[in-house]
Amino acid sequence: MAPHADPGSPDLRLDRRRLLGLGLAAGAAPFLAACGGASTTGSDTEGAITFISTQFTPVEERQRFEQILRDRVKSGAVAYNTVEPNVFSSTITSQVAAGRVQVSLAGGLHGDFAPHADKFENLDDLATKLADRQFPPEIANLGKLAGGATTYLPWMQASYVLAVNKRALEWLPSGADVQSLTYDQLLAWITAARRGNGNKPVFGLPCGPKGLYHRFFQGYLLPSFTGGQMTTFRGPEAATAWQYMKELWAQTAPASTNFDNMQEPLQRGEVLIAWDHVARLVNAPADKPDDWVMAPAPRGPKGLGYMLVVAGLAIPRGAPEVDRARAVIEALTTPDVQLEVLRRNAFFPVVNAQLPADLPPAVALEAEAVRRQQSAEGAVLALPPVGLGAKDGEVSQIFKNCFKEICLDGRPVQQVLDRQAQQLNAILDEAKVPCWRPDPVAAGQTCRVQ
Repeated sequence: MAPHADPGSPDLRLDRRRLLGLGLAAGAAPFLAACGGASTTGSDTEGAITFISTQFTPVEERQRFEQILRDRVKSGAVAYNTVEPNVFSSTITSQVAAGRVQVSLAGGLHGDFAPHADKFENLDDLATKLADRQFPPEIANLGKLAGGATTYLPWMQASYVLAVNKRALEWLPSGADVQSLTYDQLLAWITAARRGNGNKPVFGLPCGPKGLYHRFFQGYLLPSFTGGQMTTFRGPEAATAWQYMKELWAQTAPASTNFDNMQEPLQRGEVLIAWDHVARLVNAPADKPDDWVMAPAPRGPKGLGYMLVVAGLAIPRGAPEVDRARAVIEALTTPDVQLEVLRRNAFFPVVNAQLPADLPPAVALEAEAVRRQQSAEGAVLALPPVGLGAKDGEVSQIFKNCFKEICLDGRPVQQVLDRQAQQLNAILDEAKVPCWRPDPVAAGQTCRVQ
């Protein structure tokens, strides 16, 4: 769910003895590289439990979360180590298989846990104990992976929305509502805005090397135009979606291919309208929130496609500090801590927590946009790829390839989709995983492009 890793700060490091303790002596260098100088909150404190996570990898997010752990977890020191999804997978798999588990707590996205349901403790009893948290059923049920047993408990959620500088509203088409746009209205708007702005585009997307633009195609464009993500990848409705994308890109700031997140170009005034992950937009309106609007993504012929990013907390089988790990889960799912994570890192609660009136204004703007998006009529919920493990990056690259070939290189849409669909099916045939929402989910049936 979180934006990808940034280089770690020099004072936060894993020493060789700790790497050996994690059972990663042979692969220490790759693990360290993937951690980006991984943090070890409390690692100098004897007896700190090891918490590995694919979340809060950007250094500032990680440091803010580490402070929350120090302030709010009273059961002892916690060593918080951020890793890439493939390292998360290999670490859990190798340690559980060897019966030498050093990780006591794991945090990741739904897709990080799905392939490894049998490698984590059954947390049904803890879920019952935490019933007062009132996790939304649709989120809590995602964590029931091992034959209906609770593999992970919800930790936090996020999504992607539009950020709009109010200067751009003067070009909004007549009759259009920024809080309920269609994709056609978005295109008409940014086209008119470009003309009104001296032919300078005002719309941007995070299409840089570390940008999350592939999530726009997976969770927004294709679900809105086709009702699916994978099974509908090369159908006629997908071709229409990508033809639309080609037209949208023609009105998008070309510098978007350099943007890893959109809050910085928005702050600079380089663009006035942008789509991105909430954690990568929140700083844009921070200084002058009255100058900004946050809005749901547009809707297409099949509805308002949006991506729900759900992170969870789990305990590996054979973990050395199960009781303390459970105590950390309890602490991190209290309403106060959930709201602290929202304040500091703009990841939203998964518990029944009343949003306070004194939220930072930028966070409050995002919270309202996320609420509108999830409750919109005809909303089409999409998940990031599930169960792919190390192949998640390969699938993401397929969507990036489509963007490059269609929007940047100008190649024929259907030819690109047919060729990329063959590569996508080869990956899916090897992974042998069921589809995920919004595609039909059928246990034991391999997901494939139709």
